[in-house]
Amino acid sequence: MSVADARARIAARVAADLVPGEVVNLGIGLPTEVARHLPEADGAGAAPPVWLHAENGMVGMGPDAPPGAEDPDRIDAGGRYVGVVPGGAYLDSVTAFALVRNGRVGTCVLGAFEVDVHGDLANWRVPGRTSPGVGGGMELAQRVPRVIVATLHRDKAGGPKLVERCTLPRTARGVVTRIVTEWAVLEPAGDRFDVLELAPGAREDDVRAATGAPVAFDRVRPWGGAREGEEGVQAP
Repeated sequence: MSVADARARIAARVAADLVPGEVVNLGIGLPTEVARHLPEADGAGAAPPVWLHAENGMVGMGPDAPPGAEDPDRIDAGGRYVGVVPGGAYLDSVTAFALVRNGRVGTCVLGAFEVDVHGDLANWRVPGRTSPGVGGGMELAQRVPRVIVATLHRDKAGGPKLVERCTLPRTARGVVTRIVTEWAVLEPAGDRFDVLELAPGAREDDVRAATGAPVAFDRVRPWGGAREGEEGVQAP
């Protein structure tokens, strides 16, 4: 599977996990691809399936702006040109972050350098490399009730991103509720990762070998059959 296909599989699986009506923040990188896999609103004036939030000041963010329709004043938190859905709103950053702090943002989808069996997340800095800073990631990881990590199972060097204990600077501790990779959907379980779903063609031995911590397969269900967080959704 190519990296592009792997990223598309992950983004589509995360999109299926989002709860209709909730406010969702997509982190920079792979998580932004989730927007391309969300269904369009059903009918004129209907609400979108989820309300995408950006901490630089949007709720109701649409997918990528098509070529020729890019607006330099309409970008996501990563500077990518985006659209806006009917009913969407522009906010100042103070209000946008207030939505994060008061629990209005129900889910955030973030990338990861590492995530461990305790739900700790490291996704902003690798020592020795230039980093632009943590941005809004730390606020999101600590304040949003549901933190989904969307990531390739291995890093560029072939090492595991799912580990027993994070070694890189942490963004937040004990916050990750679900992990979606090209091979599996998993949950941190304290001393292991529980595999909830295996992707088509993925084998238990492959997942076990690519994971830097114990994994358990006692709870495996069909791919796409385990939506998390059906309750606690708040409209904007």
